[in-house]
Amino acid sequence: MDGVIALRIQVLGPLRAWRGEEPVELGRVGQRAVLGLLALAGGQPLSRAELVDALWGDAPPPSAANVIQTSVKHLRRLLEPDRPPRTPSAILPAVGDGYALRLPAESVDLVRFRHLVSTATGAQQAGDQRRAAELLGEALRLWHGGPLADITMLAGHPKLVALAEERRAIVGRYGELMIATGAAGEALPALEEVAAEQPLDEAAQARLIRGYRAAGRRAQAFVAYDRIGHRLADELGVDPGPDLVAAHASLLAEDEQPSGAGTPRVAAQYPVPSQLPADVASFTGRDSHLRQLDDLLAGMTTGRPRAVVISAVSGTAGVGKTALAVHFAHRVRHRFPDGQLYVNLRGFDPSGSVMSAAEAVRGFLDAFGVPAERIPASLHAQAALYRSLIADRRVLVLLDNARDAEQVRPLLPGTPGCLVLVTSRNQLTSLVATDGAHPVTLDLLSSTEAKALLARRLGADRVAAEPDAVDEIITMCARLPLAVAIVAARATTHPGFPLTALADQLRAAGGLDALTADDPTSDVRTVFSWSYHALTAPAAMLFRLLGLHPGADITAPAAASLAGVPTAQVRQPLAELVGAHLITERSPGRYVRHDLLRSYATELLHARDTQQSRRAALHRLLDHWVHTAHAADRLLDPHREQIALAPPQPGVAQEALVHHEQALAWLTNEHPALLAGVEAAAAEGFDTHTWQLAWAMTTLLERGGHWHDLAAVQHAALRAGERLDDQRVRAHAHRRLAHFHIWFGRDEAETHLLRALDLYRDLGDGCGQARTHLNLAVICERRGEHHAALRHAEQAAGMFQHAGDRSGQADACNAVGWYQAHIGSPQDALAHCQEALRLYQSAGDEKGESHAWDSLGFIYNLLGRQQEAIRCYRRALALRRKVGYRYFEARALHSLGDIQRAVGEVDSARVAWQEALVILDAFGHPEANQVRAKLHTVGAMSAG
Repeated sequence: MDGVIALRIQVLGPLRAWRGEEPVELGRVGQRAVLGLLALAGGQPLSRAELVDALWGDAPPPSAANVIQTSVKHLRRLLEPDRPPRTPSAILPAVGDGYALRLPAESVDLVRFRHLVSTATGAQQAGDQRRAAELLGEALRLWHGGPLADITMLAGHPKLVALAEERRAIVGRYGELMIATGAAGEALPALEEVAAEQPLDEAAQARLIRGYRAAGRRAQAFVAYDRIGHRLADELGVDPGPDLVAAHASLLAEDEQPSGAGTPRVAAQYPVPSQLPADVASFTGRDSHLRQLDDLLAGMTTGRPRAVVISAVSGTAGVGKTALAVHFAHRVRHRFPDGQLYVNLRGFDPSGSVMSAAEAVRGFLDAFGVPAERIPASLHAQAALYRSLIADRRVLVLLDNARDAEQVRPLLPGTPGCLVLVTSRNQLTSLVATDGAHPVTLDLLSSTEAKALLARRLGADRVAAEPDAVDEIITMCARLPLAVAIVAARATTHPGFPLTALADQLRAAGGLDALTADDPTSDVRTVFSWSYHALTAPAAMLFRLLGLHPGADITAPAAASLAGVPTAQVRQPLAELVGAHLITERSPGRYVRHDLLRSYATELLHARDTQQSRRAALHRLLDHWVHTAHAADRLLDPHREQIALAPPQPGVAQEALVHHEQALAWLTNEHPALLAGVEAAAAEGFDTHTWQLAWAMTTLLERGGHWHDLAAVQHAALRAGERLDDQRVRAHAHRRLAHFHIWFGRDEAETHLLRALDLYRDLGDGCGQARTHLNLAVICERRGEHHAALRHAEQAAGMFQHAGDRSGQADACNAVGWYQAHIGSPQDALAHCQEALRLYQSAGDEKGESHAWDSLGFIYNLLGRQQEAIRCYRRALALRRKVGYRYFEARALHSLGDIQRAVGEVDSARVAWQEALVILDAFGHPEANQVRAKLHTVGAMSAG
């Protein structure tokens, strides 16, 4: 239990975990989300269905349940590194069809928070208001931002929304107690926070006014009352209610002079600057980023701030960093009554004239009206005067378009109470590490946000009238705000043009040519160039080479292969590109960039690099994919027939894959890129890479039910085999294409198999012929020709035995037993399938073993031994889930439900069929209709 007691979990803010004093690295965001949800459940189990719904909503991927299972497995390793192998988890045990997080109460900050609140309630009921206030203050100090603030995929989850509301309520109670105990000055930040979050909540606004009054800040109390009065009238058309009227009356009844130590300093000597640029009238979306900034400001006002609060807003060119910062600054400007400063530092200005820190500081001193004769000569002295001037004031400072941290540091206030917003195309990691800046990274707009932006600019009716054109415009703009704004401006100046015509223009112009403008600051290509020209030579070369990569994201070894350098050597250029927001590190070691940046990289590549160097880089990338995918496929199915690969080119890096889970994760993540790689290899004449990539993807595509992808890559492999005049490649491609047509019950399957059979005969490949006979047996079975299917299976068995292929013998032995069962010979079938099971188990072939258990389940059911049949199907199901064979998992569930229904276990049958239906529907398989009909039948029986 010592290890369990030493483990601590933080959910009140970014998700964190510690074992003793050592932080635990919790891995990728999906894995973190699973742990966060279980932590919020307070020890109660969550089913896999509940977890899937929370993470993916109405559109979960087919692999959702497997992803959950894998995440829990990795979390167990991280949280219980000392747990002996094959022993149950004490911290993340399986409970029913889900999981629970089992930790002592003091190990989770949410539990500690609620305990403190409960204790404070008891103290307040006993009349000890001061103690109650202390306890609530201690509870609020446990918060370090919004709940699970770093897991954006859970934003809006009901539990998080309720928890944030719970905190707001406690902040309100804390403020009331602090006023009652004469500590109103300390409570004001909390009261201001609640009032800002709930601008139309009259109780919150009245509490703030009372707080200002109690702290001796009567003038601010009147300002707050006037503000809420105007807002109620403008937005709701109502007058202030009783709470506000009472708070205002108490102000009017007091003496005109404010009193108390909390009276703010009146800045009579200097003007109050108000330098913010105009807010963006059509600002749309960015709700999660605004919440992140709100949480930052809330943290600043909970208790006494100990340092200036800095937010570094970064993102790629044209993503809307300045718009977000200016919009947020206008939202909160009332929180900074001593002034709002703004400067464009010109960090990436087209003129190349970066503003010096001295020039910026001098501008701020001028804004406060400091006479020229009082401004010292040196930057150091000027910065000191600037910090002295705003000491103990509440000032908002917006530093726009910063080049680096060194340009920013002289402009940072030195005392608490100020908020600094910094925008930059660079990540400013030095500012985060050294100065405690809070990073806010801006990504592309979501499709919903991009549509909303167009609707704000063009009118909702115009956008709603042409949804397909709007979708195409958004896609062509890659959801980059600058690009969307350019198209919106074009549409606004031509109000009579249909949006379909604008979409046609974009498509015809293509890429960046469609997004040019007279003003360099609003020309997408030009804006990108400012970031590119700031790169070092290795980073610039890598950025260009990334234009060759056909996928949406790339791993570090793949990038190293493009550049022809070791993986360790490519990490610095990658980090530079991430820092410049020309790519984004979506997860550790995996990088993504949007389509417009890819187009820009491709333009540069063709303009600056030779055709020979481009082809060599693509060759290295394809070698990386072929060799890594082949290694991954061997880990997924070590019993599959093999192919020989040529050695990779010099400079090719490979992924270090050592076990099944790593291989499956890599293939799953690289799936889209590998598909694009097959297409790119075929287009550029790399025919051997084309068919070998298609080969290496087969296990993943078949097990995952990606049948249309399988057909696409095998058609490409077939064409490559024809160009290479390679009969073996063509035979393999025909057989795999037959699998696709078998899946959908199409007649073309037999044509492909007969062609494959002829090619294998010409080659003298007995094993190839045998596997084709097993496929032909499946076609006969689906026609109801079970005797013909048995003959094909027996032919395959003989050929495998002659070739000495034990894996093939097991497959054929199981097939013979399966078809014997279908022609009425269950005892012979039982012997064959038991022998197949023995062969599979001796070879360690879990995929094949699952098929043998499935066959035995069918046979035992024929023999009237239903409980043994159920046991066999469950064994098959467990193995298929383990190896990720999704379609056959559904087949086992379907059959299991049939037998459970037959023996009267209706509820169990319903569960099995429901799970099968989810998988079959995801695949679009016709068998789904059979399962749906059975569920309808048992549902009707229950209703009756």
